[in-house]
Amino acid sequence: MKTNSVKIFLSVVIIVSVVSSWAHYSVKPIDKAMWLIGTWENKTSRGSVYESWKKINESELAGKSYAVKGTDTIVFETVKLKQEGEGLYYIPTVRNQNDGKPVSFKAYTITDYKMVFGNPEHDFPQSVSYTKVNADSLVAEISGVKNGNVRHQTFPMRRLK
Repeated sequence: MKTNSVKIFLSVVIIVSVVSSWAHYSVKPIDKAMWLIGTWENKTSRGSVYESWKKINESELAGKSYAVKGTDTIVFETVKLKQEGEGLYYIPTVRNQNDGKPVSFKAYTITDYKMVFGNPEHDFPQSVSYTKVNADSLVAEISGVKNGNVRHQTFPMRRLK
């Protein structure tokens, strides 16, 4: 009787371990960012700025921020949103900044509706966040200290496609 109880107990422990391990690894941090995919618009007093995201592979999204002036597209920045191990990184390359080199921000908050990335060593911003308001609306924000002053900028966007 004891042998059967031990076998049943061990079987249950193994099954629970496998299922919880599978559940833990089935949702990767990058999976929680898939709602970004598409084209978003931020209307400003000087015209619209767009942010477009696409899936590159299972561990990376690529984004770009740009404006359209007549027939010209002016790209302000390109971004990689990349999963490395258990970490998620926001890696922008901004035109005319950082000698054209990418800067890495590590995610420290990842939920189904919000991602916050930080790099305390960067001049400005030190924090970048995306908050999903609903399926067709988000708010991007950059914040940090610049010239001794705390600053932040918000960019409300609506989904175009």
